[in-house]
Amino acid sequence: MKTVGLIVEYNPLHNGHAYHFAEAKRLSGAEAAVAVMSGNFLQRGEPAIVDKWARAEMALALGVDLVLELPVACALQPAESFAYGAAALLDATGVVTHLCFGSEAGALETLQPLAERLADESADMKAAVAEELASGASYPAAYAAAAARTCAGVGLTAAAARELLMQPNNSLGLHYLIALRRLQSGIAPLTVRRYAAGYHDAAPQAADIASATAVRSLLSGGGLAAAAPYMPPSTAHILAREFAAGRGPVSWESFAPQLFHQLLLASPQQLSGLYDMTEGLEYRIKQALPKLTSPSVEQLLDQIKTKRYTRTKLQRTLAHILLQHDQSKLSESSLSAGPEYLRVLGFNDAGRELLRKMKKTARLPVLTRVAGMTGDQLELDLQAASVYANSFSPRTTEALLREYRQPPIRFRL
Repeated sequence: MKTVGLIVEYNPLHNGHAYHFAEAKRLSGAEAAVAVMSGNFLQRGEPAIVDKWARAEMALALGVDLVLELPVACALQPAESFAYGAAALLDATGVVTHLCFGSEAGALETLQPLAERLADESADMKAAVAEELASGASYPAAYAAAAARTCAGVGLTAAAARELLMQPNNSLGLHYLIALRRLQSGIAPLTVRRYAAGYHDAAPQAADIASATAVRSLLSGGGLAAAAPYMPPSTAHILAREFAAGRGPVSWESFAPQLFHQLLLASPQQLSGLYDMTEGLEYRIKQALPKLTSPSVEQLLDQIKTKRYTRTKLQRTLAHILLQHDQSKLSESSLSAGPEYLRVLGFNDAGRELLRKMKKTARLPVLTRVAGMTGDQLELDLQAASVYANSFSPRTTEALLREYRQPPIRFRL
């Protein structure tokens, strides 16, 4: 049975995602869809606007059959590691036949030659990245420039390749293709051109399509009524329920008291032991604190941002501080091994059949309950969920301990 895999965050799920889902099913001819979804903290270092259970419900309401969680150890990563973890998780199910991702290019023939050239992690590529970084470029810019140089002669000029890879979904798509090659996966890739809205568009560009960034901006400025035209009714209903219960909208400022408490108590030496703390960034953060006029995460990001350190990189660093991610639990070897389990967030009747098949095909443990389970990645997921729930108002024991008690969502129309 053809089953298409989707790598998503749905923060929140909007009409552009619905378009991508429909196109993924059409292009693949799939009878079923599996989504790998980041949990409560996302690839760009942001907390999700509502928790993973609500967003999994959005996915199921859209028509996704099975939703699996990407562990936070893999989700809070640059594009290469995020893509590898998500692709490895889909591959480990043993049931996914296709992977469909959105891209600005909208054509595999543009991205595949680059993936073929870059998949072997050549010494030349590593040296080129190091050279670009030494010139002061941010990592995304350094990677794009180095990849463009390394891929000279594959149908694009270096300038065209660099421009292509500076577009966020092209970059992520390239890393999905590289990951499938490194995994020697039988999953067939497909891509859908982004429609009507760019990834970073801060305002809607069409009557019914807006980027997730624009949707969140509308929610912040005008509430659900302003954002509702750009999302399925099921998403609006779930958001209304979560907001009414005090479980959103969650933003970085929801964690300001916790984050600043940790930053003020920790010495630079203690911060340096946390994951992703590089090149003396701990001193830059500590030196910025007395300059703030209020304990605002937004102000802190503005103070520490440089050409070298993008906002996304700094948000991930702050997330690792908030979650107290020790370097030892996020080692390069553990990340290269990929996810340690398949955590089920929700399914419908077709998804239940997929789970039955996965009992025979899955190459990782399938988790529907976590009480009594152990492991570094799972421990990080449980801690992240508790920290996230601590932002709710009111805080409840039920929310703080939900991870241990919540079974997968069983969705029925």
